[in-house]
Amino acid sequence: MGMTLAEKLIAKHAGKDTVVPGEFVTAKVDIVMANDVTAPAAIRVFNKGLDAKEVFDRERVALCSSHFTPNKDIASAEMAKVMRDFAKAQSIKYYFEVGRGGVEHVVLPEKGIVLPGDLIVGGDSHTCTYGALGAFASGFGSTDVGCAMATGDVWLRVPETIRIVVKGKFLPWVGAKDLVLHVIGRIGDDGALYQALQWEGETIEDLSISGRLTISNMAIEAGGKAGLMIPDQKTIDYCNERKTREFTPQYPDADATYFRTIEVDVSALEPTISCPMLPSNTRTISQVAGQELDQIYIGSCTNGRLEDLRLAASVLKGRQTAIRTIVVPGSQEVWMQANAEGILQTFAEAGCVVSTPGCGACLGGYMGVLGKDERCLSTTNRNYVGRMGHPEAKVWLANPAIAAAAAVAGKITHPDDLGPIEEMAV
Repeated sequence: MGMTLAEKLIAKHAGKDTVVPGEFVTAKVDIVMANDVTAPAAIRVFNKGLDAKEVFDRERVALCSSHFTPNKDIASAEMAKVMRDFAKAQSIKYYFEVGRGGVEHVVLPEKGIVLPGDLIVGGDSHTCTYGALGAFASGFGSTDVGCAMATGDVWLRVPETIRIVVKGKFLPWVGAKDLVLHVIGRIGDDGALYQALQWEGETIEDLSISGRLTISNMAIEAGGKAGLMIPDQKTIDYCNERKTREFTPQYPDADATYFRTIEVDVSALEPTISCPMLPSNTRTISQVAGQELDQIYIGSCTNGRLEDLRLAASVLKGRQTAIRTIVVPGSQEVWMQANAEGILQTFAEAGCVVSTPGCGACLGGYMGVLGKDERCLSTTNRNYVGRMGHPEAKVWLANPAIAAAAAVAGKITHPDDLGPIEEMAV
């Protein structure tokens, strides 16, 4: 019997010829990742729960300051210090301090740390992002992460796989974010509960690596265990330019069995918006245009890459924001390239605030927290109650072009509906 991509990857790391959905296995991990929120708890498990002395491999653990750094208060400073001290004591090769990293799900792919064929355990729910490179990557609790740092092993249940076949060409201002929101709207927030999503088809093949990472990032928003894409030449070339070690891609068998197959044609897909308070509460832009807003947030592990900033800047160029707009590049590398291309200047001239790479306002910790009854349109992945601040605030999710257009109009607007660019006053 053939295996899906998820099954192939798990079987390889479990040392088995074949695995089937529902089977429990112990598997070797390639990378264990944690951040300033999840690492301290994992380190407690490592130190006190296991009384471990050394990580299983200093070049297979990645620690990234991202969620509350630069530290916003004493508590966050203490959490970051626990991770920093551990990284130093253990001589962790891939420790990313503020100013050298950013959001782990942007940093690890661009640094060539996560690669095709890998099995990756991450102390963050959006670890599924790395599936875009053909890896089985999933978020685990800090107990599992602490154990994996010590042993290099993880146990898991083999998930069923939903195959999503996408065809057609996107319309202008429509892209990867709209596709994944559309699918989540179709299947629901638990439509892929503990299942792997395997994306394929001509539309996926045409996407950039950045776009693919956006889609895999949001597998968890449908309840997915992982979101995978079959490695192609674009994947191999991207990873060969960055790789920190050799890798062996895996591919699904032609006779693999899938839990279900979903077909999507994007030819007529409009920009898609998630309305409060669930990612699955989707509408087309024509259904929600005119909704007034208080804040725009552009960034996160979903849409904080260079391609996303370029898109937003193309809409904002020569225009002024009507409401407060916060831009947070996903990594230091993205920040520097955006600066070199004049993108940060474009944002500043438009009236945006551009901040340090990291998670920023995404999780409602700081750098854009919403007050009562405030309304934000964000390029992030979640709009749950209280996600970005006050439980009575409301968050809409959209792609970077829609976010930029909304910043100019002060309300949800299609970029084509913005007026002509007026010459800015000197």
